[in-house]
Amino acid sequence: MRKSILAAGMAAALLLSLTGCGGEETVSHKGITDTNPDKGLAVMGEHVTYDPNHLVNGGEPVVLDWWLWDAPDLFGSIAEEYEKIHPNVTINIINNPWDGYWTKLPLALQKKEKGPTLFNVHNSYQHLVLTYMAPYEIDLEDLKADFFTAQSHEIDGNIYYTDFGVMTGAIYYNQDMWEAAGLTQEDIPETWDEFREVAKKLTIWEDGKLVQAGFNYNGDFQNLLLGVPYQFGDTLFKEDGKTACFTTDGMLETARMLVDFYEVDQVGDEDFGADAAQSFGQGQSAMVYKWGHHYGYMQTNYPDIRYGTFEIPTSDGTPFAYDRYNGEATPGINKNASPAQQEAAQDFIRFYLANTGIQKELCMYYSLFPANNSLRDDEELKENPAIRAVSEHIEEYIWPGAMPSTVESNLGIAAQDILYNKKDIEKTLKTAADIVNVDLANTDFTSAESLYYKYESKGE
Repeated sequence: MRKSILAAGMAAALLLSLTGCGGEETVSHKGITDTNPDKGLAVMGEHVTYDPNHLVNGGEPVVLDWWLWDAPDLFGSIAEEYEKIHPNVTINIINNPWDGYWTKLPLALQKKEKGPTLFNVHNSYQHLVLTYMAPYEIDLEDLKADFFTAQSHEIDGNIYYTDFGVMTGAIYYNQDMWEAAGLTQEDIPETWDEFREVAKKLTIWEDGKLVQAGFNYNGDFQNLLLGVPYQFGDTLFKEDGKTACFTTDGMLETARMLVDFYEVDQVGDEDFGADAAQSFGQGQSAMVYKWGHHYGYMQTNYPDIRYGTFEIPTSDGTPFAYDRYNGEATPGINKNASPAQQEAAQDFIRFYLANTGIQKELCMYYSLFPANNSLRDDEELKENPAIRAVSEHIEEYIWPGAMPSTVESNLGIAAQDILYNKKDIEKTLKTAADIVNVDLANTDFTSAESLYYKYESKGE
């Protein structure tokens, strides 16, 4: 969510109407005493249900602060929907900039009832906030039945947050370039060998100069390294779930394949612009690998480009997993909040999870495949090309777990050294893993890879 393009514009527009200081924007509501438990409203949800016909905190006023870093208008509308049902509950939306959020939040969560009761979570910072989180008071099996990623968030029989949607990568292709090369829908590649041939047809060189890249992965080498090796049956972490291993056969084969795209096939070049997204938007690159937020980027910056999407190719058509995914998390509850605040927060979370309308709106906004099983065949969601591209095999994408940022940042450094400094692939990736493992030793991180349903068959 921190990289949402659509959210940026909406949040900026909202600044004029929000008040606050120190980079925070706050939306405040005033609760009243509620004496009517019968709201005349239907029970919502399938397994995780919410019956609105009750009083929260005995109808007495209670105030919750909800911290977030993005889209205060969108999350504010969710709070307002809940407040209409329970007018004694006040939910203040407090929007903090991402850069300072993870420094301020752990300190604020220690302030008991004066701190945030609800707060948005990013799984890469789970290690900073888990100790302050109260588990959801919702039956674990009900959560698993409704949300296909819920089991990956189980900790000692509890769930402290889950996903409302998931994002992963896909191939975006320029439809005008595709047609000009004589390609049709029948040419959509399913394997990397087929992809390489298509990329060659989409590449244009003039007088020894690249003028149209068939495939541009500049800025995304590390993202491909984090996902494609799974196709070969390899994982990012050893069986202990705590030790990174970046020199598996799958990782090395992926890195060599990416280098060969440029050096052997010459379908792109590391000096053909540093940003593949911009190159694609400017009509200079025919294909790029991007995650779901690229849809919002294109809508905002390059609305006139005709493009399509297709699922990432695989090594042989029967991968261990197609790619990794990452989830966008539901809010956490501060265990240090007052009993009244925690009661209201638990009630709000049940409302949030049982309300498919809320989750659909969030998934549309962030271009996410819905984690709620009842939404997976929603036709309106599938109109989004980022969602449509991954919908067929979404169960065969894997979540590595709440990886600390050191994993991605050091693979990014390795990718730069391999691509631009022409360093040895295996030695460079081993160095990256060594650095990551020093950092991981100071955390309680454990990979979630073993929760993937095919885990026992990896390497076969």
